[in-house]
Amino acid sequence: MERQSFTTDKASGITNDADLWATETIGNAKYPLELFLRVITVSLETNRVVESLPKLEIP
Repeated sequence: MERQSFTTDKASGITNDADLWATETIGNAKYPLELFLRVITVSLETNRVVESLPKLEIP
């Protein structure tokens, strides 16, 4: 999330805005949010799969 924040470099005045980048490059201002939601979905599905695995018994 730190990389998605809006920052302006004091020395150069260059603005780093992920939403602006998404609009200009991909043409979708919602891209950062959609990417974050995909990460959440993968995490939830991973937990679901891991919980469904049989218990590992080590003798």
